[in-house]
Parts: sequence; C-alpha cells; structure tokens
Amino acid sequence: MKEFLKSFEEYLKVEKNRSPHTVEAYTRDLSQFQAFLTREAGGDGITGIDHLTVRRYIGSLYKKEKKSSVGRKLASIRSFFDFMIKKGYMANNPAGMVSIPKREKTLPSFISVDEAFALMEVPQGPSLGKVRDRAILELFYSCGLRVSELVGLDRNDIDLKEGVLKVLGKGSKERIVPIGEKAVSAIEKYLKVRDQGSGIRDQLHPAPYTLHPNRPLFLNLRGGRLTQRSVERFVKKYTSGLAVGKKVTPHSLRHTFATHLLDNGADLRGIQEMLGHASLSTTQKYTHLSMDRLMAVYDKAHPKAKSSGQ
Repeated sequence: MKEFLKSFEEYLKVEKNRSPHTVEAYTRDLSQFQAFLTREAGGDGITGIDHLTVRRYIGSLYKKEKKSSVGRKLASIRSFFDFMIKKGYMANNPAGMVSIPKREKTLPSFISVDEAFALMEVPQGPSLGKVRDRAILELFYSCGLRVSELVGLDRNDIDLKEGVLKVLGKGSKERIVPIGEKAVSAIEKYLKVRDQGSGIRDQLHPAPYTLHPNRPLFLNLRGGRLTQRSVERFVKKYTSGLAVGKKVTPHSLRHTFATHLLDNGADLRGIQEMLGHASLSTTQKYTHLSMDRLMAVYDKAHPKAKSSGQ
C-alpha cells in the first residue's frame, strides 16, 4: 500500500493542485489507516480490504476522536480509493458503503469589537517582527482570511493603492477582497521597514531580500515564507494577555470578521464572497450566531422580556 500512497500524494499535488496543508492532512489520515491494517491483518495490502475492514477502522476511531475528525479521515480514505479506481488498480470503493458521521453543530468562536481593537494594539515597537505581526493581525480582521491563505500571499497579490487583495482559496479558487484603511496603513509600514529599514538586510539570511513581485508578502526573520504554525503561535501569544476568556486563533479572527460585518448590516452574499465559501449555507451559521446574541441582548434589556416574578 505504501507505493500507492506515494502515487496518491503526487496526484493530489500535481493533478488536483491541493494545498500543502491538505496534502499533509490526507497523508497523515491514510498513514493512520495503514497502521491499523498492519495491526489488524499483519500487512498493509489493499487486495483484502472491504467495507467491513473500513467500518471496523472507523468504529475504532469513535472511542478517541471527534465526529468531525472521524468524518475527515473517512473522506480521506474514500478519496484514496477513488484514486485507485481512476488509475485502474481497483474496481470499487470499499469505503463507499460506510456512512459519514453527522458532524456536531458548533457555533464559531469570535471576539468583541473592543477586544479586536485591543488585540491590534498589542504588537508595539519599531522592529521588523512587531510591525509585521501588527500588519498580519490587521489583515486577518480586515479581510477574514484563512491562515493558509495569508501565509500563501505574494507581494504582487496586494494592491495597496486600490485597497484590494487577490486571495487563492480552497480548490485554487481566486477571489478579490477589499482591505480596510487600518490594514493598508499597517502593511505599508511593514513593507517600508522590511524593504528599506536599517538592519533588515542583516536579518534576512542568507541573501538580501530583493523586491521581486512573486516573493512572499510576509517573511520570517530569516527571509523565508512564514508558516501557518508560526502565525498560530504568535496569535496565541498576543491574545494570552487579553482578558477575553476564550481561546483565540487565526480562525477565530476570521469568524470575528464575518460576525462584525453581519452585525453592522452587511449582506450575507457579500460576506460569502469575501470569505470564499462555496455554499451560502456555510455562511449562514453567522446568522444564527448573531440571532443568539440579539436574543440575549433582548432578554437582558427589554422590560417585558421576562416575568417580573409578581
């Protein structure tokens, strides 16, 4: 099975043009399935795999995984066997008869407007790292980007004069997103410090950074492209000092962007386009979120909302 997994990985990268993050997730899921086959059957061949084998594996996951994780792992297995059928190695998909578990309905986490404004002010100082981090936080809140989209940005993807950003989203779909003035200003400051500031060339190792349009927009201090993990780490660091009482991630800032737009009267279709959601139903969860908040405010503030107890 190992050689087929390698071919599947190349297929995802070359033919399907999946992001590195997606390829890594598929590879990890299938490696776990391969390990299960080795433990259960003493081998990892594919000829003896049927829907009962897949069902046993999925059943074993329920003891330790969330339903969303189990569903993703099953989807990875289905995609792998679809690839095997396409390439003529198998006649049918043994995972096709296994039901995907219903996902738990969870409302997205977000922070308030005041908390968002406070977060933007946390990175202080003239250093390259601080002005870069401030620009990234402003861009997250201004555009609602996925972290994978942000680290994938190149210099020529952003037009600061027009205030727009070209984003390559899921499924390699491009979209144009407006950038707010605060984010534009923060990015302009970052670019100035990065490209012209004193000492920057010493920080960017091994060679001085050149103003090439296809170079990454956001760099680490060694001159390479920032990783998702690095961004997640510093967002956690900056939010740890805020009294928000919740875990804040780059994805939380994406939810915050959408929720604040909806709260201030933005059109749901417009929010869908800016977030890059393929389906409007995905965006509609913010409607439920805002309605829950509206009802909480009503119950608290309206004199007739609750019984007076008399």
